[in-house]
Amino acid sequence: MTEDLLELGIAELGLNLSEKNIADLELFLQEMGRWNQVHNLTAIDNEQDSVRLHLIDSIAVLPVMRRFLQDNSKIADLGSGGGLPAIPIAIIQPNWSLTLIEAIRKKTAFLQHIRGKLKLNNIDVLSERVENVALQQSNQFDAVISRAFTNLSRFLELSLPLLKPNGLVFAMKAKRADEELSAVCKDDWQLLADEVLSIPNLPVERRLLVLSPVRKFIPTISSAV
Repeated sequence: MTEDLLELGIAELGLNLSEKNIADLELFLQEMGRWNQVHNLTAIDNEQDSVRLHLIDSIAVLPVMRRFLQDNSKIADLGSGGGLPAIPIAIIQPNWSLTLIEAIRKKTAFLQHIRGKLKLNNIDVLSERVENVALQQSNQFDAVISRAFTNLSRFLELSLPLLKPNGLVFAMKAKRADEELSAVCKDDWQLLADEVLSIPNLPVERRLLVLSPVRKFIPTISSAV
């Protein structure tokens, strides 16, 4: 499948992938395809479509994320499903820690399987609802990301309790995200970047929105002496 990855333009993303990166990405897709036949992890089961719509779509966000995140960043992937975008990101960025949050157990079983298969020590898999994780790990993450999880306003609402004070949200959206963006309260969220992602050999454009919460200053009232 290596030739397929190259023909589909993975090199055009400028990520300087190693041979091991390529091999791990291939194995991830193979295992997803094998599990998908039984467990219906995703509606897309054609191999070429999987490469185009799953893998390349997921890693196209990395150049933008690298601009905003440091080494040892801790990232939560909400509604991880079959591991997108978190597994491809974890393969290519071993210096980031990713927590994959997915409530459906057949999907978390696959995530645990692929974690062991690829020896991805930089990921944790939580079979929990996002709301429960927010109670257990509030303000623990440098960033939150999601691919086709929910609408933007709801995604931001779920992300906020998880974020550190200077945390970031990376929202993967289709080209027409303006309606969702207009529904976001500008008093609560600041848009830091709105990047059009051109996916090689794929006519559909993607957008990556980078937002940060506006932390409101609450003055303290000192008692009179």
